Amino acid sequence: MDIKNIKALIRMVTQTDITEFELESGGEKLVIRRGSEVVTASMPVAPMSVNTPSIAAAPVVLTEKPAEVVAVDDGLEEVTSPIVGTFYGSASPESDVYVEVGSIVEKGETLCIVEAMKLMNEIEAEFKCKVVKVLKENAEPVEYGDPLFLVERL
Repeated sequence: MDIKNIKALIRMVTQTDITEFELESGGEKLVIRRGSEVVTASMPVAPMSVNTPSIAAAPVVLTEKPAEVVAVDDGLEEVTSPIVGTFYGSASPESDVYVEVGSIVEKGETLCIVEAMKLMNEIEAEFKCKVVKVLKENAEPVEYGDPLFLVERL
């Protein structure tokens, strides 16, 4: 199964009310569960014979957790990275940034993208807020739990 097709299926599931999607085709199986922490895909395992070495395919595991929000001093809260990857403030180098200092963001609006293994993961606001500080530079690597933004809950 092509990675572009998998990305399209994940996008479809996250943008609809579908909570679980399962596809089995040609010995491959893909299961996407919304609200769950793990998305898995299994590739076929070659049958073992006496003359051929055994080949075991490891499942592909993509974790997609919502961005965490941590309270800090002065009534501000941190929006942290839910995954390890690379921070991007816009969809492409030519496009405008999603948010900047002073931006008012509605719940569900995109704050940034964290790219992990060539998958672009949109980090969305968990609540209506005002961006007080952007803590990462474009194309900067981020770790799980790294603060990305300081926001004021509205």
